[in-house]
Amino acid sequence: MAPTPEPRRPYKRPAISDQQRRRELALQAQSARRADAQARARALATSLLTTRAPTAATSRDEEEEEYEHEEEEEERELTASGVAAAAAASRLRGSEARRWFARQVMLPEWMVDAPPHLATDWHVFARPSGKRCLVVSSNGMTISRVRNGSILHRFPSALPNGSKRDISGPASSYSILDCIFHEPDETYYIIDMICWRGYSLYDCTAEFRFFWVNSKIAETSAGDPPSTYHRYRFSALPVYECTLEGLQAAYSGSMPYVKDGLVFYNKHAHYQAGITPLALVWKDETCSQYVIDTNNKGEIPSEQHLVLELLEDGKVVTSDDPHVVFGSLDSAFIQTSNLRPGNLLRFAVRDESVKLMDGKMHIGQLQFVGKPNRARAFADSHSKYAARHVPLRIEDLVASIQSNNMEVESTDVEMQD
Repeated sequence: MAPTPEPRRPYKRPAISDQQRRRELALQAQSARRADAQARARALATSLLTTRAPTAATSRDEEEEEYEHEEEEEERELTASGVAAAAAASRLRGSEARRWFARQVMLPEWMVDAPPHLATDWHVFARPSGKRCLVVSSNGMTISRVRNGSILHRFPSALPNGSKRDISGPASSYSILDCIFHEPDETYYIIDMICWRGYSLYDCTAEFRFFWVNSKIAETSAGDPPSTYHRYRFSALPVYECTLEGLQAAYSGSMPYVKDGLVFYNKHAHYQAGITPLALVWKDETCSQYVIDTNNKGEIPSEQHLVLELLEDGKVVTSDDPHVVFGSLDSAFIQTSNLRPGNLLRFAVRDESVKLMDGKMHIGQLQFVGKPNRARAFADSHSKYAARHVPLRIEDLVASIQSNNMEVESTDVEMQD
């Protein structure tokens, strides 16, 4: 009898970047940040509630005006330690303020390589299209701020202490949610939970935070239709294990919102403000109308653009930590163009000038275009351009999961033998 042939292992695209190494370092570094989690949550809540910033909306209704009149009284009720911790942020103006607020949100890198153990160590969900924002409820009011710090809405909500009608426990107790406001159905879709009734979740794993989002929101009426004391509805996202079935559900399953790509979270990741390789975003034309190589109109431009930050020494770098240097500007050009360190600059890049070496994208020629929109808070990440230049396909993600499954099955057979 002929031996049974071994199943053919699916093709898995080899890694082209150092994303996995940086992921391992990020997981190791989490323990060093444990001590200040509660202070960070208190400082963020205080800043969200008290920092003056221009509103994103041009008008407010009567309920929002009432909340505005009450703000001064409520600010006095905030803890002294919280005000002190947020004082530096409240003094920031312009680009510095926008940058500070933008760095309080956990931002995904673009997926350059499919992570190993994708099926066992990662969650996946379809990201709603809309405005990313932080929502804080405290002292009978709820405020949402977009990533540049501008107030999106000031409103009563059914979140804990989110309206004058719903004060339970200490009035100054606060909750902070990381959301996307989806305008078509006027719903805040909850991506993550940073704090709940004063309890910080910064140092909790993503797996635990997703569990709390579902269980805690279910304990409130925040998911109910809007009413007088509950202006906008809140909804938890459907989050899946990144198995073949979970990936398929997130990628092609029906959602109550317009999709804008897929987001992958490492199950062990803490809530890390700023860009992190422990969260990844991926898109194609099936799950997003704005794929990685299109502009904000959904059109493919004749040349790709890259936003970089200017440093003191003239180098232009990405927003990564540590920075990735993509070039430098002549001091005479900096002076004649009236550029300053910290400025964000837009460059045009031609594909033929891009090379991949040692896991990093190297660009032979950058063409200065100008400054980006003033609302822009920080530069592009290295992963965005790498993913744009060498994009992963959905077939690559499927192959990675299948390969992972075969490794697990092989290990199980060895253990039984």
